[in-house]
Amino acid sequence: MEVFAVPDLPEIRAGDDLASLVEERVELRADDVVCVASTVVSKAEGRTMDLADVTAGERARAVAERLEAVTGEAKDPRFAQVVLEESSALLLEAPFLLTQTRFGHVTVNAGIDRSNVPEADLLLLPEDPTASARALSESLGTPVVVTDTCGRPFRHGQRGVAIGWAGLPASRDWRGERDRDGRELGVTVEAVVDELAAAANLVSGEGSGGTPVVVVRDFDFGDHAGSDALFRAREDDLVRQALEEWEFPS
Repeated sequence: MEVFAVPDLPEIRAGDDLASLVEERVELRADDVVCVASTVVSKAEGRTMDLADVTAGERARAVAERLEAVTGEAKDPRFAQVVLEESSALLLEAPFLLTQTRFGHVTVNAGIDRSNVPEADLLLLPEDPTASARALSESLGTPVVVTDTCGRPFRHGQRGVAIGWAGLPASRDWRGERDRDGRELGVTVEAVVDELAAAANLVSGEGSGGTPVVVVRDFDFGDHAGSDALFRAREDDLVRQALEEWEFPS
């Protein structure tokens, strides 16, 4: 398997045709998987915002005050307002905002970015990353994964994850297959779109590298059942249920 970045992409702005910019720089094969950082998808879709245009509501002001009391750092209630608007649920209010986005991804601050946004204060995640991936996939003629980076419980550091995908299943399901000793696998479901996103992140990197689109070539999904169930439902997510009952001590 080969993983390489699409070179020389310009700074992406609202209305840019991402698919055309990629096709101008690399000759794609139909079975390539194109991994696209959510930052450039959001920029192309105009998902930027200035804090001057935001009015904080009562709940956002309360959230900001709580965070400031816990962390000792001033928090802008307008930022809290945007986080609330971009979230379907607020799982933790302190010592940081852990949210569920409207498309199901659980992340800090609704995935809102304050870096690499030259013409605005905030960069929001794509409104529907799977719809974004589908549109790119149709234009490019290849599977597409929209990626983001986030931290992990119980481990230091961040890694790439998929937040939208099209043209391939999210997971390959090994259940019912046999291991090397002939035992039937009962629980193994491999989140391949996350693994592809992590591989892409090794090449695209972080910071000012400017290589937000990566091609994964010769990836073989194999003869397995597929599934698009990537985000856990609340009723079978024991960690989320525990978080909802927990409160950070004052």
